[in-house]
Amino acid sequence: MRPPLTVLGFESSCDDTAAAVVRLGDGAQILSNVVMGQEELHRAYGGVVPEIAARAHTEKLDLCVTEALDKAGLGLTDVDAIAVTSGPGLIGGVLAGVMCAKGLSAGSGKPLVGVNHLAGHALTPRLTHHMAYPYLMLLVSGGHCQFLIVRGPDDFLRLGGTIDDAPGEAFDKTARLLGLPQPGGPSVEKAAQSGVEKRVRFPRPLLDRPGCDLSFSGLKTALLRERDKLIAAQSGLHAQDLADLCAEFQGAVRDVLSEKTRRALEIYLKGRPEQPGLAVAGGVAANTVLRQALNRLCAEHGVAFVAPPLHLCTDNAAMIAYAGGELYQAGHRSDMTLSARPRWPLDRTAAPLVGSGKKGAKA
Repeated sequence: MRPPLTVLGFESSCDDTAAAVVRLGDGAQILSNVVMGQEELHRAYGGVVPEIAARAHTEKLDLCVTEALDKAGLGLTDVDAIAVTSGPGLIGGVLAGVMCAKGLSAGSGKPLVGVNHLAGHALTPRLTHHMAYPYLMLLVSGGHCQFLIVRGPDDFLRLGGTIDDAPGEAFDKTARLLGLPQPGGPSVEKAAQSGVEKRVRFPRPLLDRPGCDLSFSGLKTALLRERDKLIAAQSGLHAQDLADLCAEFQGAVRDVLSEKTRRALEIYLKGRPEQPGLAVAGGVAANTVLRQALNRLCAEHGVAFVAPPLHLCTDNAAMIAYAGGELYQAGHRSDMTLSARPRWPLDRTAAPLVGSGKKGAKA
């Protein structure tokens, strides 16, 4: 049995400044998990402003780390390693975290481990449920969406992903089009509870094509058109109209993700894993309608379904500390040349997704 390993983790890839202390031993224990949000700073803009986010990270990171250590009842000398998100994400925020972690590492002599933010999400089921490798992961968040077979802390096989918008991004855009508050996912889900699905009809993109790739930008366009039709026909948008639009949008996302997950499961199960399992993580994994659909799908296939607690589905540092711990145990180390990366695919052998842009694959 390996001796316990205590890791201090940093996360600053978007608009949450986070620090946590996790102990890996016989299982994993979260000793502290501090998240300082920036919702009020960005509310007036309808989305995250990178420059504002980066400045807030530089102001909060040291306070966040101090609070995480205090809540864990530890000092920096009690930590065995420091893990930090070094990509992908908004470059200013990632850079703030990397520089802070480098400074602490250099000053304390503690080893430094750079962590892929997406690996943090992908390994969360091992932090919370000790899930055995290999497992199938649906990583579904505001900036990313992909199916991965997770074979190790640095060994991922991508089966498919979004070629344009991530579902979280589509939820946010939908909320803006309907005048709902940000973040869009919880707002749309709440409105959809009183809505009637299929009163209007939205497409289910890419279901007519084989494979596990996804597309969500067309749903936003379909919603915009239906919204404008309703406004033109009745000189406004009633509360029930808004609820129905949200219900159909959420239903379309659920249907697409369910069918693509079924296809990914079939590929994954051909490898005959000893303990087959599907996990879902990322901010959109908090959507209860999606969770219920995936749970039913797993029951049909005799596959274990794992959905981490909601507070560990959104961005947090506990997942970075844990992922850093697994990487450290596997022999990974970083040095003072560690750089911030706006793009960093988990599966480095996979071809870039069609919608990844000129700068390369996001994930």
